[in-house]
This record gives sequence, C-alpha cells and structure tokens, in this order.
Amino acid sequence: MTLEKLSWKSIIPCCYKVDDEFVKSKKQVKTQSSFQRLTLLDFDDPSTPLSADELSNSFIGSSLINFTYTDLRDVTHNFSSSNFLGEGGFGPVYKGFVDDKYRRGLKAQVVAVKVLDTDGLQGHKEWLTEIIFLGQLRHPHLVKLIGYCWEDDNRLLVYEFLPRGSLENQLFWKFSITLSWSTRMKIALGAAKGLAFLHEGDKPVIYRDFKASNILIDSDHTAKLSDFGLAKDGPEGDDTHVSTRIMGTHGYAAPEYIMTGHLTIMSDVYSFGVVLLELLTGKRSLDKSRREGEQNLVEWLRPYLRDPKRIACVMDPRLEGEYPIKGAQTAALVAYKCLSHYPKPRPTMDDVVKILETLQEENNNTDSSISDPMITSTALNSDFSSGSEKNGEKDQDAATPESNRKSRNEKYLNGKNQGYGWRHRINRHRMVASYSDTALYRRH
Repeated sequence: MTLEKLSWKSIIPCCYKVDDEFVKSKKQVKTQSSFQRLTLLDFDDPSTPLSADELSNSFIGSSLINFTYTDLRDVTHNFSSSNFLGEGGFGPVYKGFVDDKYRRGLKAQVVAVKVLDTDGLQGHKEWLTEIIFLGQLRHPHLVKLIGYCWEDDNRLLVYEFLPRGSLENQLFWKFSITLSWSTRMKIALGAAKGLAFLHEGDKPVIYRDFKASNILIDSDHTAKLSDFGLAKDGPEGDDTHVSTRIMGTHGYAAPEYIMTGHLTIMSDVYSFGVVLLELLTGKRSLDKSRREGEQNLVEWLRPYLRDPKRIACVMDPRLEGEYPIKGAQTAALVAYKCLSHYPKPRPTMDDVVKILETLQEENNNTDSSISDPMITSTALNSDFSSGSEKNGEKDQDAATPESNRKSRNEKYLNGKNQGYGWRHRINRHRMVASYSDTALYRRH
C-alpha cells in the first residue's frame, strides 16, 4: 500500500471548523491589532522615568482604577492574615472585595490584591510591566487587571479573583481532587488560546514565564494566564529574536533560551509542552525526590510520547484509565512536538489550539473524525517535522528507522490495529470538588 502525504486538513477536518469561542478569540486578536499598543520601549527611557501622575493620565492608566493605599487596606481588611492567599516572587497576595464606592459603576466583586515585596525577587520594573501589558490586553484567557496603587514606595496590583487558584495547586496539591481528563484538556486548551492571542498580534508578546503556577483557574475550570512581570515584546522588523538576560523558571525554559539568551515565541511553545506533559502525567517538571534519571520530567518521558505503546506508562495513574486512548496519544504527540530540542520544528500555538479543539470535540463525541491513532501520528509527524527536515535536522528521539515506521503505519492503516492492551474505561463519573480558596493559592 502506498502512503500518501497526510496533512492535518485532510485527516483532521474538524480542526478547521471554527467554534464560537475561537471566533471570539480571533476577534480579540483583531481588536489588539486595531490600535497601536504601547510597548515596554515606550516607557523605557532612563532620562525621563515615568511618574505616578503620568501613568494615571496615560492611555493605559485611564483604563484602570488608581486605588489609594488606604483603599486597598480597606479592601483587604488591613491585609488580614485571614485574607492571605499565598506568596510568590512578586510578593504576598490577599483576597479582598471592591464595589462602586471606589469608582462609580465598578461592579461589586471579589478581587486578588498583589503587594510588591521590595526585598523580593521582582521590583518596580516587573510591576510596571504587568500594568503595561494587562492594562491594554483583554482576552477570556488572560487574567483581568482591575487597577493598581502607586503611592510613595507602595506598589500593588488588583486582579479579578479566580476561586480555584493555580493549576499547580489543582494538579499537585496533596489534598486536591483529581482532575478528570476532560478538565485537563479544557485547561490546556484555554491556556493555549491565551498564548496564541499573545503571539498573533501585530506586536507579539512573549510571555516568558509560562508554568503551572502562573495559570489560574476559574470556577468552571477556565484557564487564565497571570503574572506578566517577565513578559517581553517580540522581535520587530527583520529581527528573529529578542536578546535578553535569562529569566524564568528552571524546568520550563526552552533549551535554546537557556544557552543563548535568544527569546522567541517558540520559547513559549516549549514551556507549553512542559505544562501539557505535567497535565498528562500528574508529575512536576522538576522533582528532586524522584530517582536519578527521572528528576527532569522532559528528559525522562519525552522519548515515550511518540510511541503509542508506551503512552500508558506516561499517563497519570490517578486517572485510573478513564481517558480516550486516541485522545491521549494525540495530546502526547502535541507535547512531543512542542518539546522539540530546536525551535523551528515546534508548532505555532494556533496549530496547537486547533488540535486541542479536536480533542475537546472528541470528549463530547465518541465518533471522532480521528479514526485511527496511527493516522493521527502520521499527520502530526508530517506537518510538525517538516521544519527540521528542511534544515537537515534529525529528531534525536527517533526510535525506529524510516522503513520500519512506514511499515508499521501501513499495518495500522490496513485496519490491523488490535489495540495496545491497557485498560480503558468508557464510563465516566463526575466529581464535585469542595475546596478552600485560601488553601488552593498557597504553595506547598
């Protein structure tokens, strides 16, 4: 049997059916493109540093509420320990409540108030970076910045409150309820849409610190990207990358960025692959308590991701086999390609969104258009790997020669797939989680 070159469009046509939510995301991208977004360079003149009044009167400041420090003490009950949500590199975060007494027309709502720790890992520059980006960018999968406080040495940010806390705590906290397969894929898709929006504007944004602790989860498991303090404007003109000092989180940063300091949107794609692998396995990207050779999740498990027979060894045992086999194989292949050692073979986030939308449809429709996992494997490998082949690069994790792989593909395309021998449960039961807002935000 002669194998024709397969593409996503021919094999996975549902990827090209645009749902309402994706249309909205595209409209958001157009909205971002319709005005000249201010960049970090517009505020990065050492000779004329930005003042608090200038920020308040700027286009960005006018879209946000300029709270006083007294306001935010009142909002958080004087930063009460009972309202403490957690603490990161920026500083402590407190739960609060705002209404129209702080600004006419302001919706009564619960908020998260982040206080800059002047002795912490981040400073005024990162605080201002968050305002510059989140003061202009609006998207269903970006956390909403409501306001800020710049008063004397005090620097605070006020966000919408997301009751389920971070993905890190939802996935790894020892008392959390196990996330179902469909919930994990919903979170992955939401986070992917957030990154795709940042990358697709006329002035792309490189998020630079994509990780499980920076993905916040709403009550309906909608994922939103937070913490833009390390974000950078993408390259302009003929530039292929942004050169910058190496920052981010070990275990999530792309290898070429660590080695050279060259930052591109493909650096974010690699980080997404790490988080997707965490969602599949239920394991942290780095864990020194694991035995030698398994402490770095990507180095340990990436070679498994392209082999359908080994996917069962990768999947989170807490799922107890309750996931679609083909869906798991497809998600594993997406992670595999995102985690390519080289940036060029990695997919764009727009491509990733299309594949994950397919998996979401598959969760709701047992008669998925992806009829065979090896067809999916062939399609993904064909489209994803074209960049590396053109550049003479060989995948370091290729397990079999081309002839063997072609023979194996023919076997499955001829309908001889007998399954992979691991337990797969069709029935699914839904669990309602009870949780503490405060506990979910804490880092353990």
